[in-house]
Amino acid sequence: MSNRDFFVHSQAIVETADIGSDTRVWAFSHVMKNVRLGANCNVGEHCYLESGVVIGDDVVIKNGVAVWDGVTIEDRVFLGPNCVFTNDLYPRSKVVNDRVPTVVREGASIGANATIICGHTIGRYSLIGAGAVVTHDVPDFALVAGNPARRRGYICRCGERLRFSTNEEAHCECGTTYQRQELGVRVLVASEALR
Repeated sequence: MSNRDFFVHSQAIVETADIGSDTRVWAFSHVMKNVRLGANCNVGEHCYLESGVVIGDDVVIKNGVAVWDGVTIEDRVFLGPNCVFTNDLYPRSKVVNDRVPTVVREGASIGANATIICGHTIGRYSLIGAGAVVTHDVPDFALVAGNPARRRGYICRCGERLRFSTNEEAHCECGTTYQRQELGVRVLVASEALR
């Protein structure tokens, strides 16, 4: 199925009409009813988007990702191959518990095979390393890795690792300046290229 606004591969199943322009859904993926899939997204092969999921604009979902009810993905998020979301803290066969919400904030990237335990917020422009197991909230711009995932530093919106000076400032080559604070970092000067 295809039209002038978005593309759906002939071997995909798409049950929602709430799809933004220029979005692509590739083979063997299933997008259920009551999913909101934003504009200019790319849903790779063998993906599953369950009813109730909200996906923002400009999102890249690589192959083999399942996004369950209770998960919200904001704009410009990258979901690496086979990353995993949960939505139930106490799963049992034939027992339906309340869904525990998870939010992935604007611009965050989740590496291949990372697992996001439900009930947490993944901060803006943070980077979750491949294979990480996230068991807590992740601050904006944080770089986390490992099992359980721990903060290993901070990352610029452009993707470069931030290096802080003795005055707690980092100046990225893209033109953005950050200040390290007790609970994370804040942008002091934003790059014109990233606005």
